Amino acid sequence: MTHILVVEDEPSLCQLLVNNLTFEGFSVDSAGDGLPALAEHAAHRADLIVLDLMLPQMDGFEVLRILRERKDEVPVLMLTARGQETDRLQGLSLGADDYLVKPFSVLELIARVKAILRRTRPLDRPPVLRSGPFRFDLPRLEARRADKTLDLTPREFRLLEILITHPGRTHSRKELLQLAWEPDARPAARTVDVHIANLRRKLGEEVHGQPWITTVGGEGYRWVAPVEAETV
Repeated sequence: MTHILVVEDEPSLCQLLVNNLTFEGFSVDSAGDGLPALAEHAAHRADLIVLDLMLPQMDGFEVLRILRERKDEVPVLMLTARGQETDRLQGLSLGADDYLVKPFSVLELIARVKAILRRTRPLDRPPVLRSGPFRFDLPRLEARRADKTLDLTPREFRLLEILITHPGRTHSRKELLQLAWEPDARPAARTVDVHIANLRRKLGEEVHGQPWITTVGGEGYRWVAPVEAETV
């Protein structure tokens, strides 16, 4: 299983990233500062490090410098509230693989993590899934029913991805809000219902008298049809 280390000193953001990356099928550890991060990486080597620049004692630049001085080529995605070009260039010159400025979309972070991993190692999750008449190309954010491409927004696709990668599992509205919205967003639970309603409409006719996405006990939603990886 691909292992990711999240280095972030803001507890709520750190937990959000850990939750989302874990849901994506990664093994995830976290650290709140540079020295603990280096120790954790030495004890349990990461396949990718999500590294905040502004840390309490040892900042992300120093962590990255030490890693590269040790000839450690672990991929690094840097996070920072700084948007200055000089900071971005410094991080890249020290050997960062990518750079994301706060506030950022969790969807974008996940996409960048996957893009880095595709360049460095194969992902554990199949990139293309099939379910009934549907074909879901996860890297391309594309959903098709037979020969028709569905016109989904990025948010709708993210919700759909959460459901189809865990078919038969019920996801509460709270969980969907945590996994599909940005850390600084404050949408109401009703927002999930609206997006699910739009998804149902775009997915089309029901199977066996039920929607493809069914409501469970008024508490959450699940994908009802079997899902399998596409074979070449």
